[in-house]
Parts: sequence; C-alpha cells; structure tokens
Amino acid sequence: MRNTIRLTCADYTRVMPLAVGAVAPDNLPLELVLGKRGSWPDRAEMLRRALEDGSVHGGESSMGVHLARMGRGDRSFVALPIFVLRNFTARDLYVRKGSDIRTPKDLAGKRIGMYSWTASGSIFYRHFLDYIGIRPEDAQWTIGEIDGPSTPGKLRLPPGGQAAEPGVSVAQMLIDGKLDAMMSPPRPAAYHPVDGPIVRLFPDFRAIEQRYYRETGIFPPQHLVVLRRDVWEADKRLAKDITDAFVQCEAYFRAQSRSFPYLSPWFEADLEDSDRVIGDDAYAHGYEQNRATMQTFCDTGHRFGLTPHRVTVEDYFAEFLAS
Repeated sequence: MRNTIRLTCADYTRVMPLAVGAVAPDNLPLELVLGKRGSWPDRAEMLRRALEDGSVHGGESSMGVHLARMGRGDRSFVALPIFVLRNFTARDLYVRKGSDIRTPKDLAGKRIGMYSWTASGSIFYRHFLDYIGIRPEDAQWTIGEIDGPSTPGKLRLPPGGQAAEPGVSVAQMLIDGKLDAMMSPPRPAAYHPVDGPIVRLFPDFRAIEQRYYRETGIFPPQHLVVLRRDVWEADKRLAKDITDAFVQCEAYFRAQSRSFPYLSPWFEADLEDSDRVIGDDAYAHGYEQNRATMQTFCDTGHRFGLTPHRVTVEDYFAEFLAS
C-alpha cells in the first residue's frame, strides 16, 4: 500500500472533484493541500511550499521556474503534464486611459511593465506580443510588483531592462505616465473598463484570443504539477498515476459543468463558444495533447534567456516519459 501523496495547489474549481474525494483513483492515496478563496497570496504560498516544504511531495509550480531550473542543470523536481492553470493573454495587456496607445502597432518600442521576466505567463505574453507584430526585444521592459511596493533587489531583470522604482508599483508608474503599458495576470486595482484610470488595450479580448488560438493552436498553460525527484525515484509509476488522477478529475468536472451549466447566467453560451473554437477538452492534461504547445513554450523561454540551450519537450518531461 502506498503512502499518501500530498500536493499543494490553489483552490481552482477544476481540481475540486479530486480535492473532495469525488474522484478517488485506485491505489493512489492523494491529498491536495489547497489555498483559500482564490487568494493570490495563498496561491504564491502553495507554489512556495511545493518546492520548499518537506511535509509535501510537490504540487503546483510555475512552468517557467521549472524551465529555468532545468537550464541550470537542476533536476531535483520532476515535471508532470498536469496543467492546473491556463489563461489567454490579450486580456492582461493594460494601458492608461486616454493614452496614445490605441492599437497594437502603437506599442512598438514602448515602455512596458510586467510582474516577472521568468514567470510562465510572462513567456506567453512575449509570444502574444510577437503574434500581434511587436518584437519583445524592442520594448523597454520594467519589472516590479503590479499593485504593491516594488523591491528591486529580488527581481531577475531582462537584458537592458530595469526594476520598477523602489516602493512604487508598476500600475502607479503606468498611471503617472512613466510606462506606456503593462501586462499583469491579476486585474490591477485601478482597472475599470469604463472609468479607468487603467483600461485594457483589447476591451473585446475574446475576439483576439480566439483568433490567436485558431492561428497558433495555443491555449496557454502556465502552471503544472511537479514531484520531488526522490519521491519519483522511490516509485516511478507515480508520475503517470498522478497524471491519470487529474485526467479523471478534469473529465468529472467537464461532465458536471455540462450537466449543470449555471456557474454564471450565460455560462452555457460560453461553453458552446469554447467548444466551437477549442473543442470540448480545452483543459486537457497529458503529454501528447500538449506537446506542441510546450515545445513553443520551451523555445520562447530559450529565446529570452531562461535557458542557455534549447530544451526539448521530451527533455522537459523526461522522467514522466520514463515512468
């Protein structure tokens, strides 16, 4: 009988069937240690604990952090093709209300703020900028906290980039005209679609995100699940068994959401729209289903300096494939 495997994760709705035991895989005692109420600080703590807390065996982690770790030759954690967080990126591109930045071409060579240079989302941000015709290499990048006071000493900066002003948020720099745009996964506190002072460059982000998917085939995954290497080496079958558990969980959630499509007043319409564009398994876990997207991710990360050499998707998931 296996010992219980404990994995950290934010309290995403899609993992709840597994968390509450509605999905209970045979011969795999599994406990999810969750954040609370969708809290961003809680999620950050779950990511930290996955890597640093010896009382758990792994958990949710940044794909970018894992890629950078591999680039340094550090294989202390094993990546599983379980993508607990996905998000399109056009919605995360913000400008100052009333600014001269009104179309994608207006961003060329401009000052853009971002929360991290190495986070998974930031890698897909740069892929999206390429898609809309803006070379990320030509932007003037500033890295710092989106809403809180920035602490430059803790940041990894891009070549030629700078840290946000000490004690000042990226959002405030945008409002003050010291930046021309910013990219952020959480909606900045000063955002409002009508009253600003921060608004989206793409108010109808659904249209361009759907076009991005049709033309690239990418629904960007950002976080996956990692296992400590010693845990995997003690029982290599865990890699595929844990992945299978999340596949079952996603299937349960997908069936449930279609039987009771009442998450929002128009959720059923959203489901039909998503199925029409992406298909009925947009959040698929697994290696083959995500192989092309993950190779694009690894290649983009290498282009922007996360790894000194190109990492193949086979290498990224080598331990999983060897299980």
